[in-house]
Amino acid sequence: MIQRVTVPGLFPPPVYSHATVVEAGTRLAFLARSVPLDAEGKLVGAGDPARQAEQVLANLTEQLRAVGSGLEHVLSTDVYVVSTETAALSAVWDVVEASGLSAGPHSSTLLGVACLGYPGQLVEITATAAVPEGGRP
Repeated sequence: MIQRVTVPGLFPPPVYSHATVVEAGTRLAFLARSVPLDAEGKLVGAGDPARQAEQVLANLTEQLRAVGSGLEHVLSTDVYVVSTETAALSAVWDVVEASGLSAGPHSSTLLGVACLGYPGQLVEITATAAVPEGGRP
């Protein structure tokens, strides 16, 4: 069972929850390094954070499928964007929001950072997801 909590008395977040509670016994998957590289290791969307976010989400979807889960089971994400401009962060968040990530608001942190691991990389997402019963790699 997944319970998403928006805390009364705190400023309500726009499209994410303050906390997510998972019932003990649920299988969890911890997904790292969803990056904007294609299957051959080439950067997708050079200079375009929104296009890179699309590729990152496509890669995250494949990672989730490999462990028997899906975007609708994501509990928490950290979204990293190389920028000091809120407009770039907002553009990436718009892609995340439109992706169908999470059936309900998930817990998320959106961060502007100085750099990421690959030359030209502007976006990266780490995620934690529930793996539903019967979901097997």
